[in-house]
Amino acid sequence: MTRRHLRRGLSLVAGLAMAGALLPTASSAEPQESQAGRGVPLGELTATATQVASGLVNPTAITALNDGSGRILVVEKRGVVRAYHPRTGLAAKPVLDISAKVNGADVERGLLGLAIAKDKRVYVAYTRKSDSAVTLSRVRLDTGELTELITQPHAEYPNHNGGQLAFGPDGYLYWGIGDGGGGGDPLASGQRLDTLLGKILRVDVNRACAPLRYCVPPGNPFAGVAGARPEIWSYGLRNPWRFSFDPADGSLWIGDVGQGRFEEVDHLAKGKGGANFGWSCKEGPVVFDETRCKDGATYTEPVFHYISGAEGCAVIGGHVYRGKKYAALAGGTYLATDFCQGTAWAVRKKADGTYESARIGEFPLDATTLGTDQNGELYLADERPGGLHRISFARKG
Repeated sequence: MTRRHLRRGLSLVAGLAMAGALLPTASSAEPQESQAGRGVPLGELTATATQVASGLVNPTAITALNDGSGRILVVEKRGVVRAYHPRTGLAAKPVLDISAKVNGADVERGLLGLAIAKDKRVYVAYTRKSDSAVTLSRVRLDTGELTELITQPHAEYPNHNGGQLAFGPDGYLYWGIGDGGGGGDPLASGQRLDTLLGKILRVDVNRACAPLRYCVPPGNPFAGVAGARPEIWSYGLRNPWRFSFDPADGSLWIGDVGQGRFEEVDHLAKGKGGANFGWSCKEGPVVFDETRCKDGATYTEPVFHYISGAEGCAVIGGHVYRGKKYAALAGGTYLATDFCQGTAWAVRKKADGTYESARIGEFPLDATTLGTDQNGELYLADERPGGLHRISFARKG
């Protein structure tokens, strides 16, 4: 293994960039929402993570249950989903256990994502035990019965499975898949359109278009393009481990784990399909492999990047804060972190279309995911020791 294993043994996000280079307390008073709703200047903002539960086993994703109960669901790599409520804590009995169908033996394989549709149907992304294919399925929480919708072979290398699932503002399901693993994109997946590897997909899971168990939305950028997979929404990604939609404007924020020089965050306006983020021609803002670059190609640049090794090792993409409790402080702020260094990174889009960023705190090390409850309040989970943390914001005194 590589730089992800320098500090301690095997870990889920530890392999996210295999073969790469080596590598204050919140105010007690609830602030009122500002008229602009954009928060204080980033240089005046701090973020803190406070542990609220323990005993998680390799958590990979956090999703609001959105049933009015106030519960959130925490996904565990082994194939188990557990519920947490602020008043009653982490429930001992799992909400779902599909471990018999999930390959969680390898570092980056396992149950990786979960999304709940408005009709309450549940979708999961995982590495299939039988052949390690990355798989999107509909699941019944009461029985654990799985209905497979999409599979992508992923047997050559165990890393870069991706796994994020989220419903967009258009009602379609988006799924991120890594480039297939190894170092330097040996399968050349990032720039290929005939594979789902290294992509974010957009599919309609509310209908079936035989022989498929889903439909391809007609607005997908490569629908009808010869030699291209029509499910592709955007491409040129290395391992889009976590992405999210801003509920205020529907835009898409992506944390894409780097090879060894840069970790990056990408941002797309609502409905903007077809973006090429450059991998493996580019890594972050620089050229990675000139032989993978194409004359005349347009690459979408990251809106934020930091140096792997010196400033971290694997970006953990987060969410734009749209909760009410800290709206006057952090409204409109995208919050992410890093697996190795735990930096709380804040990014905002400015009125002129450019972006600003700042370090606004330190979160626990080994963080693997951020998520929100149904009110937009932020949570973070760390792989080891397996804690769930609530995020708060404050203004520097």
